[in-house]
Amino acid sequence: MTSFNFLLVDAEKAFIENTAQRLRHKGFTAECAFSGMEALNLLEQNNTIDVVVIDINMPDLHDMSIIETLKKKHPLVEIVILTGHPTFHSAIEAMKSGAFEYLTKPCELDILISTAERAVTRKKEREAKILDARMKPYISERERKALLSEIVGN
Repeated sequence: MTSFNFLLVDAEKAFIENTAQRLRHKGFTAECAFSGMEALNLLEQNNTIDVVVIDINMPDLHDMSIIETLKKKHPLVEIVILTGHPTFHSAIEAMKSGAFEYLTKPCELDILISTAERAVTRKKEREAKILDARMKPYISERERKALLSEIVGN
């Protein structure tokens, strides 16, 4: 698969910067954010992000609302949870909120990359479906909006 763009979000600055450096060494683009709000701001400024890798146990993230906010504002961006404090409940909630996958720390870099590759494949499939829906002749605008909403999962 070709290179794609990561946004890594975690309050553990050294961990995120090290992971970003390792991803860059493998040919990926990796941005870093150290809070949920910083992540949202970066996504507003950079529309090339494909995958957000985020820890849900951060000082400004108290529940799954960050996933829902990210998916609402950027429905095609895929979200991978990477947490050092996994619970069964948080895994279920993360997936219900729209996360693509739920991984635990420590995580092998190759596992993170392969998970992100699957996420990007899904993103590209959804982008192609959206393009097809927009180009579809002979459907009403209401039908087109319903089709697009179904594709992005809203």
